[in-house]
Amino acid sequence: GLMFHSDQGCQYSSRAFRQRLWRYRITQSMSRRGNCWDNAPMERLFRSLKSEWVPATGYPSVAEARKDISEYLMHYYNRQRPHQHNDGVTPVQAENRSNLLSGIS
Repeated sequence: GLMFHSDQGCQYSSRAFRQRLWRYRITQSMSRRGNCWDNAPMERLFRSLKSEWVPATGYPSVAEARKDISEYLMHYYNRQRPHQHNDGVTPVQAENRSNLLSGIS
């Protein structure tokens, strides 16, 4: 299912907002109060997505956006793009390296 992650701002905790998420079957995820570290990985991902991939003019349709952003997330971001916090390797390579070290195949 879909998930919406945010801080605990009043606009995200309001009853109307929570009802709208429920209506569209979106699970809500919130950072703990005062804990900005929860948001750091998601903010880094969205900053990269917006600055590296999404066209400045936007997408002609929701279907086109969904297809293109899926391509970015599932192929480019996870399998091709080196990540500074992973010692310059992709998330898939970092996970494989970690699994090798821990004996998980």
